Amino acid sequence: MGCRDVHAATVLAFLSGTASVAGLLAAVLLPNWRQMRLYTFNRNERNVTVYTGLWIKCARFDGSRDCVIYDPQWYTAVDQLDLRVLQFALPLSMFTAVSALFLCLIGMCNTAFVSTVPNVKLAKCLVNSAGCHLVAGLLFLLACAICLTPSVWVIFYNNYLNRKYEPIFSFDISVFIAIASAGGLFFTSVLLCLWYCACKSLPSPFWQPLYSHAPSMHSYASQPYSSARSRLSALEIDIPVVTHAS
Repeated sequence: MGCRDVHAATVLAFLSGTASVAGLLAAVLLPNWRQMRLYTFNRNERNVTVYTGLWIKCARFDGSRDCVIYDPQWYTAVDQLDLRVLQFALPLSMFTAVSALFLCLIGMCNTAFVSTVPNVKLAKCLVNSAGCHLVAGLLFLLACAICLTPSVWVIFYNNYLNRKYEPIFSFDISVFIAIASAGGLFFTSVLLCLWYCACKSLPSPFWQPLYSHAPSMHSYASQPYSSARSRLSALEIDIPVVTHAS
C-alpha cells in the first residue's frame, strides 16, 4: 500500500495519541496525586488518609469511601510546589497534544480524500499531508516532555517531604497514569516520525511542500486554414503547433 493511503501507521498513531490525551485528562481530574496517611494511637479512632489532587483535597477514614473533609477550593491554596507546577503543565500538555491530533486528522483526511492532481484555483491553498504528520509528531514529543518532567518530579519531591517532615507521604495512582500517558505521547511521536522518514524516500509528488503550480497540460491545435494557405504548394506539410497552458 502506497504512502499516499491512510494505512495502519497513521491510524495507530492517531488512536495512541487519543488514548494518551484521555489518560492525561483522567490524571488531571483524579484527586490521587499524593497521599498523606495520619496514624492515631487511640483504639477508639481510625486512621485518616488525606488524598491530594491538583484541584481538590479529600480526607477519609480507613475503610470508608466518603470524604470526611472535602475541599473543592484546594487549587487556590496549593502549598506544594510540584502540584502547583502540574496545574499549569498538564493542561498545557493536553492542549499541545490535542493540537497535534487535529493536525494528524487533517493530514489523514487530506491524504484520503484529495485527488492526486490539484485544482488550479486551489493550488496555493493546499495542505501538505506529510508536513501535517511531521509537525504533529514534533508536537506530540513536546507534549510528552511537558507532561513527563513534572510528573517524575513528584516522586523526588515526595521523598523530599518525607525527609523534611515525617515518612507519611506517598505518591498515588495519578502519577503512574501521567507517566504512562507521556509514554504514549512519545510512542505516537516516534511512530509518526518513522512513518515520515520511511515514506519520504519514495518518488512521489506527495512529498513536495506545496504545489507551486499545477501540472503542465499539453494541448494540440492546428493552425486554421486561410484562402492564402490553400493556394500554397501541395508539398507543404501541415504540422500541428504545440501550445503550453499551465
